[in-house]
Amino acid sequence: MSESEVILVSAPTKAGEQFIHQLKARGMPFAVVTNNKQEQRRFMEAGVGHIILLDTTEPETWVVPQYPIGKVFLFESSLPLSCRYLQITRQWTSDAVYVITLRDHPRKIYKGLGADYVIPSRTGDVSYLLS
Repeated sequence: MSESEVILVSAPTKAGEQFIHQLKARGMPFAVVTNNKQEQRRFMEAGVGHIILLDTTEPETWVVPQYPIGKVFLFESSLPLSCRYLQITRQWTSDAVYVITLRDHPRKIYKGLGADYVIPSRTGDVSYLLS
C-alpha cells in the first residue's frame, strides 16, 4: 500500500468499529463504506473523516472514490450485504481484500467474488493484519 492510498472498511459490527479505532489510534488513513444513513451518522459522530454512502441496489451509483483505495476490510454482518460490498469494492483496488466473518459461510462464495483472504474469527479482532 502506498502512502496516498486509503484503507477501506465496512464496519457494521462491533469488531469493525474496534478495527476503526485501531486505525485511528495508529494514524492510518482510512475510509468507511456504508449503505445506510444511520450508520453514516454514527461514523460521523465518531469522527470518521471519509465516509462512502452507497446505494447497494443501484449499480450506476457505485462510482470509484476520488482517493486511491488500498486494502479493503469487510466485516461481515450478513452474507448478502458482504457479497455486494465485495462485488463493488473489488473493482476499486488491486490490493488485498479481506472478509472477516464470525460465521461458517463457505469461503468459496467470497473467494469467487474476489476476496483475497477470508478470515474466520470468533472475536473479530484482526488488528494484527495492520502490521
